[in-house]
Amino acid sequence: MSGATDLVIAADLESAATWVQHYGELIGTVAFAASGALAAVRRNLDIVGIVVLASATALGGGIMRDVLIGHTPPTAFTDLIFLIAATAMALVIFVKHPGNRLTRWPLLLTDAVGLGLFCVTGTVVAYDAGLGAPTSALLGVTTGIGGGVIRDVLSGQVPGVLRPDESLYAIPATLGAIVTAVLLHLGVYNAWAGLLCAALIIAFRLLALRYGWNGPRPHYVRRGDSA
Repeated sequence: MSGATDLVIAADLESAATWVQHYGELIGTVAFAASGALAAVRRNLDIVGIVVLASATALGGGIMRDVLIGHTPPTAFTDLIFLIAATAMALVIFVKHPGNRLTRWPLLLTDAVGLGLFCVTGTVVAYDAGLGAPTSALLGVTTGIGGGVIRDVLSGQVPGVLRPDESLYAIPATLGAIVTAVLLHLGVYNAWAGLLCAALIIAFRLLALRYGWNGPRPHYVRRGDSA
């Protein structure tokens, strides 16, 4: 009886972790959509531009991943809840631009949550598609940062992930994706392990924001030498 009870509890915990991960993805989608919509507002785009930029930011990374692994049509077009969530957030931003108090740390926090969860789930999806651990980790990073790159390019900016003045973004994503891929390769990955990997990425990203951690630059740039 005790063994059966333990199995039931374990199954319930696994189900709970999967539920948290799924709805965490939805939160991340909304956060990324908000950042895309706000970028469109800053560029004085109309409602079409706001919706397009919000949707591209929220869904772009996942679409890139699915196309690269041959999973067509992409999940963004078959599970419409994510597209609906992104569009809804774009319309909210269109109707009422939130103040700075609501677009600073709360948005950065949810963006970090989205980054962590998307990197992990992107790695898992790629691995389940039959790719090796290194390639799966790369596609996990693509899932996490791809939408932001698309947003910045469409709004006429150098992608933030490439700018030395921006806090670390790709490095936390890469670290978390590598850990996830290693766990998958060893056969010990489960939903709770995925949440822990996502938490690692989120914590690293938030610490980088809090303390202004940037990527290393060439020594001659630090000294102020010109190229």
